Amino acid sequence: MAGDARAVAIGCYQERFTGFDAEGVTVAVDVIRTSTAAVTAVALGRRCFPVSSLEAATELAKQLEDPLLVGELGGYMPFGFEVTNSPAQLAARTDVSRPMILLSSSGTPLICAARGSVYVGCLRNYGALVRHISEVRADVAVIGAGTRGEFREEDALCCAWIAAGLLECGFEAADGQTLELIDRWAGRTADSFLEGNSAAYLRATGQLHDLDFILSHVDDLDAVFALRNGEIVITSNGAATP
Repeated sequence: MAGDARAVAIGCYQERFTGFDAEGVTVAVDVIRTSTAAVTAVALGRRCFPVSSLEAATELAKQLEDPLLVGELGGYMPFGFEVTNSPAQLAARTDVSRPMILLSSSGTPLICAARGSVYVGCLRNYGALVRHISEVRADVAVIGAGTRGEFREEDALCCAWIAAGLLECGFEAADGQTLELIDRWAGRTADSFLEGNSAAYLRATGQLHDLDFILSHVDDLDAVFALRNGEIVITSNGAATP
């Protein structure tokens, strides 16, 4: 970063991804469904610990009191887990005193692998993220989780909305791919991802409640969620309505 110039880059996380900057900012995005589930749970007052593997989830569960194991691997809820990574189901639960261990195929590995100042983003809090990060004097990488080697539409949309907002705040696009994704997605509406593979999966598996939840909770959280010592916490909060 030269002088006061700040750059924003959009990328897709895959194994051996090397796009993190240890001195910059990383925004981890997995709209369907990990990041939406995480911010929903934390906004309701539940503690949230993302883990990168089933082994890590099992080990952490031994250290927490009455943990709620949440998530999926390959689309299936692991044995011993109580809830998939469903934001709608988490929003309906009343046992918010139970700390949540969150595991998913691509979203939590991204969150756990990210470097620098790590934030968790989704359609619920993209506006709050833009306002907060616009004040940070560092380069920003907005990274979609990626599923089966694909940069999914909902993540490209959310990443583009965040990056476009940062451009309006004086950031520069780091590369041509970032400009291309902003041009393709920034002006689209939230329901633009409904023809994508992630939405198709939710329809095929009878989980339309999560699609409905995501589309009915767009930019409704004035809160910034960051990874601190292995836990996702609120670092900035206004008049949010979980």
